[in-house]
Amino acid sequence: MRLFTFGARALTLVMLFLCTACGPNIYLANDFRAYAPKHKTVAILPAAVTMQLRPNQARHTTPEQHSELEYKSGIDFQEKIYAWLLRRSQQRGYTVEFQDVTQTNAKLRELQIPYSELRTHSAQELAAALGVDAVLTTSVRTTKPMSDGAALAVGVLVGAWGATNQANITVNIHESDAGKLLWKYDYVAAGSVGSSTEGMVNMLMRNASKKFPYTPKS
Repeated sequence: MRLFTFGARALTLVMLFLCTACGPNIYLANDFRAYAPKHKTVAILPAAVTMQLRPNQARHTTPEQHSELEYKSGIDFQEKIYAWLLRRSQQRGYTVEFQDVTQTNAKLRELQIPYSELRTHSAQELAAALGVDAVLTTSVRTTKPMSDGAALAVGVLVGAWGATNQANITVNIHESDAGKLLWKYDYVAAGSVGSSTEGMVNMLMRNASKKFPYTPKS
């Protein structure tokens, strides 16, 4: 009985540690309030998605198909985050507007900056090219496609999903003048095989909403 009690307590401590370790981490620059009044428009870039397929999936997926899956998921995250921020802005009254993602992507195409080369450009360069005061970038590392379209494509190609997935998501906001990092949010999301990009974004942004910048002081 004592051994069982000790084991239960140990398990509880381990679970508490894991929950703490997986909790979100938020950084806000000390001088953020010096930048905020000057910011009018923020661009949301396509997410940089790194999709680690399972061995069986990888064997049935060509490099071109893999790149296409990551691209589709990156655009899906961008659109879902944009939609979420628009809805929340109506409730919270953010002090900035968010550039329409269709306009953002159109400008990137005009500038001949493809999705595969976004990471080779600094946030400062991209903000200047897009004509905005700050850029919001998202990095996603996942073991299973998050977008519905990508998940369907892999399902057709592979025919099996496997067990659960985990997504490591980082959201950054850099200002345009010097490319300084103003806000950073790290989040680990675990989901079932039915997880969608919308579900992941809802979990991500719901947790970040209380400390999301550009919120008027109460």
